[in-house]
Amino acid sequence: MLLLRRPPLADDDPRATALAIGNFDGLHRGHRALIDRVIAAPDLRPGLMCFEPLPRTFFAPDRPVPRVMKLRDRVRLGSDLGLELIAAMRFDGDFSSLTPEAFAADVVARGLRAARVVVGEDFRFGHRAAGDVDALRAFGRRFGFDVETLAAVVDPKTGRRVSSSWLREALADGDLATAERLLGRPYAISGRVIHGNEIGRTLGFPTANIRVAEPPALSGVCAVRVHGAGLEGRPAVASLGQRPVVAGRDWLLEVHLFDYDGDLYGKHLLVEFVDRIRPELPFDDLDAMTARMHDDAEQARRILRAPP
Repeated sequence: MLLLRRPPLADDDPRATALAIGNFDGLHRGHRALIDRVIAAPDLRPGLMCFEPLPRTFFAPDRPVPRVMKLRDRVRLGSDLGLELIAAMRFDGDFSSLTPEAFAADVVARGLRAARVVVGEDFRFGHRAAGDVDALRAFGRRFGFDVETLAAVVDPKTGRRVSSSWLREALADGDLATAERLLGRPYAISGRVIHGNEIGRTLGFPTANIRVAEPPALSGVCAVRVHGAGLEGRPAVASLGQRPVVAGRDWLLEVHLFDYDGDLYGKHLLVEFVDRIRPELPFDDLDAMTARMHDDAEQARRILRAPP
């Protein structure tokens, strides 16, 4: 897997690229349909172009879009799906000011050597989103790439369009069953375990701490299973939030593994969310928080003991 933050491609792979373009926050079933098409393109390198930060967040930084996944998770899952290139374009002032023609010529055609482009029917691009699918096809004829558009994927249970917005709604509500249906897999966050302030350890709840994309679409206390570092499926309770009782500011995923006392610092873990127990709550003091943590842990144990 090649991760590229700015064009052009500079490796020695002679193949042209089959390129899916979009925000791809979550890699849900709608995104997977686009990815499947570029992977199926014969004799082309399957790739994905996305944008960091999300354009809506860049233009309104005081109202950032809640994030479904980190770039690390996108690369991990994209590689598992068969992608060989992820071009995570730095969405900044210069990039946002590209005309539709410059985007098609300099980024898509020359920068990423695209011979085939796959987008959704409502795809827009270029400065002020002035370019649409018809414009992209016209530029493709000029600059040497074909364009394929796909209709939205519809959830068969509800008839509703599968989208990142709906996925964020489900996660904000703690509706992990709907999130799993939209994703086609359980919702999960991965990352390297970092050192924390060790308050949990002093309270009898040592945690493995993982940074998350900010602000995350999901928050609260959840029953989870942990994978990686020899912990395949180990049950745990996790808190995803800003820790208001201890004056926390950054978002952090804190995972307390049941009946485990090993050293996980520096290890990469994947935390799979099973059920949300409650949203993040304020507490008057550490004693009140600790009492609730015991209740949360017992509820998580019951959830994770239950058959699927």
